[in-house]
Amino acid sequence: MSATTTSPRISPVNPALATPTDLSSEGVAAIADQLRDLLADVFALYVKTKNFHWHMSGPHFRDSHLLLDEHSDQIFAMTDELAERARKIGGTTLRSIGDIARHQRLRDNDKEFVEPRTMLAELASDNQELTRSLRAAHAVCDEHQDVATTSLIENWIDETERRTWFLSEIAGPR
Repeated sequence: MSATTTSPRISPVNPALATPTDLSSEGVAAIADQLRDLLADVFALYVKTKNFHWHMSGPHFRDSHLLLDEHSDQIFAMTDELAERARKIGGTTLRSIGDIARHQRLRDNDKEFVEPRTMLAELASDNQELTRSLRAAHAVCDEHQDVATTSLIENWIDETERRTWFLSEIAGPR
């Protein structure tokens, strides 16, 4: 589903999980849908960043290894905030690795070996794609007057743009 589609693909929340909110039920569904997809992408990016961190090699190993560790910590920190935000407004979130796989838009990299420069360029591209998804989710939240989620997203956009900048500078010319 594209970020501009207004009809959510999720079912109503089980009454036992309902959370009071002044957002419309349509808004909750649309926002929770966006947050679920973002969370799946963030988990995928986290695992890929850790994968590349663990499998980094080459003359700039130490600097790249430490940078990717820092980035993975920052990315992982987003997960709880994304999931809890969906719950705070009365939505639900991901439930399993399979659920992540069904919702993620960022591609995995299962190659046995990836050149260090390719790793960094791929992560730069993935972070840039995440920024686009964050902007699309921001638009949905703004449409439904969810100021708190838009505020969180604005901070994540800034962090993601910073990661893109660092990674693209290190990866070199495109």
